[in-house]
Amino acid sequence: MATTKGTPWLTQEAYDRLKDELDYISGPYRQEIVDRIEAARDEGDLKENAGYHAAREEQSKNEGRIQELKALLENAEVGESAADDGIVKPGMLVECKLAGNSMKFVLGSREIAEVSDVEVYSVASPLGSAIEGHKAGDTVSYKAPNGKDIEVELISVVPYTG
Repeated sequence: MATTKGTPWLTQEAYDRLKDELDYISGPYRQEIVDRIEAARDEGDLKENAGYHAAREEQSKNEGRIQELKALLENAEVGESAADDGIVKPGMLVECKLAGNSMKFVLGSREIAEVSDVEVYSVASPLGSAIEGHKAGDTVSYKAPNGKDIEVELISVVPYTG
């Protein structure tokens, strides 16, 4: 699996779930919002019509989510699981010691773990970009947003199975 740095990685299940969400919010749900806007518009004065303003705000949020999902699904690399070669890359469950604290997370898109409690870090994050390409046993450091250097000791790197 050769992902390009910064390319979001999704499991097939996450891709399917997001595709279903996109189909719903760009179809029936979008029409439901339009119907609510028209019904509220028929009530008269739009300046003091809370239902109209709420529906317009919901429409704006929905359109933003549609664009976000379209971009994600167009650019995502979809795979069952990352190769079990012990190298940190999207789709891997990483166990590490970060500044002395143990933690586990998946490297990839937050959408892959939407239905579980596991934390997800993006490859584009300072932590993600510092550890990508390294393997268990490696110690790397990165500069945190506050300017401090933070040391990361990679304990284990295995494919995330969801």
